[in-house]
Amino acid sequence: MALAQTAPVSKKMLWTGYVISAIPVLMLLFSGIMKLVKPPSVVEGFVRLGYPASLVVAIGILEIACTIIYLIPRTSVLGAILLAGYLGGATATLVRVGESAFIAPVVFGVLIWLGLFLREPRLRALLPLRQ
Repeated sequence: MALAQTAPVSKKMLWTGYVISAIPVLMLLFSGIMKLVKPPSVVEGFVRLGYPASLVVAIGILEIACTIIYLIPRTSVLGAILLAGYLGGATATLVRVGESAFIAPVVFGVLIWLGLFLREPRLRALLPLRQ
């Protein structure tokens, strides 16, 4: 089975994709590192959201691991899928407790997929947009 030929990515589209991807990546790495450091405000926030404090480090490791998978070009689509699941869980948690900040993980999820769409021709071949 031959793969369909895809048009090369223009430099402008590629760099736009990198910049858009950098925004959620930096936020996720910062958030994951904060969970590893465990300042009192992070632990209190976890407990307020209904999670035991013992899960802070494990969730931080998961967050960083999924982000790293997204950063590696060969595994970026898998990383986007994993991050969509992670951010979906964050959204559900925030909606469950009535936080209006639930929009943030939704926006970051959209940015993850938009950035990947702009820089990955294989994804554009799977999801062609009509012109």
